[in-house]
Amino acid sequence: MKKIINGLKWFFSNPKCVFYLGLVIAIVATTLEVTRSRARNFYDFYDATLLFWSGVSSYNVEFVDTTTLFFLYTPVFTTLFTPIFLLPDWLGAYVWNIGNYCLFTLAIWTLPKTFAPYRTKMFLFLLSILLQSIFCFQYNTVVCYIFLFAFTLLEKDKPFWAVFLIMLSATTKIYGGAELALLFCYPKVWRNFGYAILCGAFFLLLPAINPAFDNVFVLYQQMADILTSHHGAADFTGILFARGLKPFLLPNYRIVQLAVLGILAVLFFWRHDRWKDFRFRVQALAIIMGFIILFSDSPETHTYIIALTGYQMAFWLQDKRTNIDWVLYWLLFVNFMILPTDVLCPPKIHNFIHETFWLDVYTCFICWLRIIWWAVGPEIEMKGMKEMKGMSHRRSRFYKERSSTKRNENEKMGK
Repeated sequence: MKKIINGLKWFFSNPKCVFYLGLVIAIVATTLEVTRSRARNFYDFYDATLLFWSGVSSYNVEFVDTTTLFFLYTPVFTTLFTPIFLLPDWLGAYVWNIGNYCLFTLAIWTLPKTFAPYRTKMFLFLLSILLQSIFCFQYNTVVCYIFLFAFTLLEKDKPFWAVFLIMLSATTKIYGGAELALLFCYPKVWRNFGYAILCGAFFLLLPAINPAFDNVFVLYQQMADILTSHHGAADFTGILFARGLKPFLLPNYRIVQLAVLGILAVLFFWRHDRWKDFRFRVQALAIIMGFIILFSDSPETHTYIIALTGYQMAFWLQDKRTNIDWVLYWLLFVNFMILPTDVLCPPKIHNFIHETFWLDVYTCFICWLRIIWWAVGPEIEMKGMKEMKGMSHRRSRFYKERSSTKRNENEKMGK
């Protein structure tokens, strides 16, 4: 028995073993869905792309009636999805799922070095919900790893490529654009926002390569109309729909979203003196990732991969984690990793717990408030804080040190 326990500990502490375990499950899940013709989201992507290149809009009642789904992605998405669309549909499904699984894994393992001790723990925590998203052929996995890649690029002083990715996300599904707020924490803010304008214009105009549409911007207007009507179509897994809050929040959902966003903006600029700290930037990223899901018009369980990834980043950087934090941590794990997974929990039990108590949404909301407190509450000098500050951007000094290093390297190469 002891050997079995030690073997399991070794297996789950080995990043390669964990990666290959998830990869095998992802391949099996993809095979099951493709062979049973149940890869519904992928087929919707495929159909919308087919319609796009045929000069037909996916943002209309006919498409909703045919597929019983709202197509929530932009013409930019269908343009960029074209290379996968051109593959045989069964092969495209594998490329989509396995590619997204590998890129999400890469995003975790290329996070700044401060996360090195926690990467395996983070990946293990997120593996179940990642596989749920893979099983459903979700795009939210893409949104999530773009958040991470962009953050890592900003920390590595590669703002153009970071902004390029942010605008790629923002112009395919608007969630990702929220990460632009982090640009205030880095040097040369207005230059980076200039990059955002240029990259945004490039992506928004990209669908114009399709000659089937005289004015591609008509599609954007139709998409906006569909998105406006989508929020009330069902009870989604978000704070706007939570038991006890829905009668007050949902009828005024836009006011609520803007009010919360305004409060977050005030708190963010109020604590501008902390922008230089790595930990604060991580917390700000986690707050953004939590907000876009918790207060979304149409969040589902698998979309919480975005919010929970941000939470994991903020959680592991806290040196002082209370017993309450650990209780919330395991509640999140049970409510998002075990209960929604049919193999681990009968759907009736999950539905009863969620629809009766809404423990998943309320627990995530409390954790999100906890991150806000960590970010803007009283600053406590903790072990490791000095190291964190040593990593932080110090604006002009940050760039002087980098340019000096590059200059020395060039001089050595010249010699």
